[in-house]
Amino acid sequence: MDETYAGGTYSDLPTAEFGFPGPVRDLLVGAILDGRKVSTTGLVIEYENDQEPLPQPGKLSVVIDSSHRPVAVIETTSMLVVPLCRVDLAHALDEGEGYTTVAEWRAAHETFWHGDEMRAALGDPSFSVTDTTLVVLERFRLVTSLP
Repeated sequence: MDETYAGGTYSDLPTAEFGFPGPVRDLLVGAILDGRKVSTTGLVIEYENDQEPLPQPGKLSVVIDSSHRPVAVIETTSMLVVPLCRVDLAHALDEGEGYTTVAEWRAAHETFWHGDEMRAALGDPSFSVTDTTLVVLERFRLVTSLP
């Protein structure tokens, strides 16, 4: 991955991981590559635990697949922190996973966030989201697919 952009080489960019390696990540990466996925939702607590800054407009990231191969470069176009209860239908639809209602989107995300992998990543075996849990609504665009 030695392709260049105005600020350097793609290998200099931070990675963007969607879900955990496996079928869910593969689905999400596919949706990014075919243009269906242009938004994502993260937990503020994830950023805090990882001591990572929240994404900011203009940030470039390299999307990696389940095998940790770089497959695309994306650019954050906007970011908003809101309580979980404020996620709207436009955001849910733009996640590109086929949700048709916010309730459907939320049920799928709660299943993921309450799963063993997320609870282990957060170091909290009883982690649970509520209406007031702060989430990061990130919008992005596909800059390029990588060979």
